[in-house]
Amino acid sequence: MRFKRVIPCLDVKWGRVVKGVKFTNLRDAGDPAELAARYEDQGADEIVLLDITASYEGRKTLIDVVKRVAEVLSIPLTVGGGIRSIEDVNDVLAAGADKVSIGTVAVERPELIREASDAFGSQRIVVAIDAKRKSRGGSPDQSPGSVSGEVGGEVWWEVYTYGARKATGLDAVLWARRVVELGAGEILLTSIDMDGTNEGYDLELTRAVAEAVSVPVIASGGAGNPQHIYEVLTIGKADAALAASMFHFSLYTVREVKEYLAKRGVPVRL
Repeated sequence: MRFKRVIPCLDVKWGRVVKGVKFTNLRDAGDPAELAARYEDQGADEIVLLDITASYEGRKTLIDVVKRVAEVLSIPLTVGGGIRSIEDVNDVLAAGADKVSIGTVAVERPELIREASDAFGSQRIVVAIDAKRKSRGGSPDQSPGSVSGEVGGEVWWEVYTYGARKATGLDAVLWARRVVELGAGEILLTSIDMDGTNEGYDLELTRAVAEAVSVPVIASGGAGNPQHIYEVLTIGKADAALAASMFHFSLYTVREVKEYLAKRGVPVRL
């Protein structure tokens, strides 16, 4: 039996956890090490730490923050943001991360996915895909990631980079297939439209990607209550659910969410 995972997300800007709506209007949510330790005590399966402005600001991940968080955890830690090279991947893993998430650089230099997978193992390489819903008025430009093929339907989801600031023309479903071919061991899929809204995940997006790939998909963007997480793990077919606001601002604890899921037949570790 494969257990479904509940994963708190620490969006970090200059050493502090922040949270906004659709990647804007950020507000302070606390110290990353303190929050990480709290969530492990509550039963979190993993922690994801994202340095959300590193790529946009053209700097590397804050390694000292990674070290502080890793020191308080015994559960897996995934780190992303500002990673541009094999050396950066190595530095983050050496600082205590178990997995590394790459997003912007994966689009700009897809060969890094293969290089990192070959060097460190695919199970340690997560590709982050931030996507926004679009009407299908024509075929999206596939050139940035050399993706071919078509996905039907009335809508598609465009991949964005640099913290949801730059449109790429890539279809998220096609791009997900491509990154798996290149060696990604997991996909962190964020709906830009739903991020921080507390109105639920984009179930259609999540299911489309989950059904298109053979690796685990972590759903992100929109969690506001346990029902939303239940829906994305069942209807959306995600392997894991990422959440931030509902945990940071004490709307629910991780344990409350997992107990809710267990009562409804979702296999989780309690």
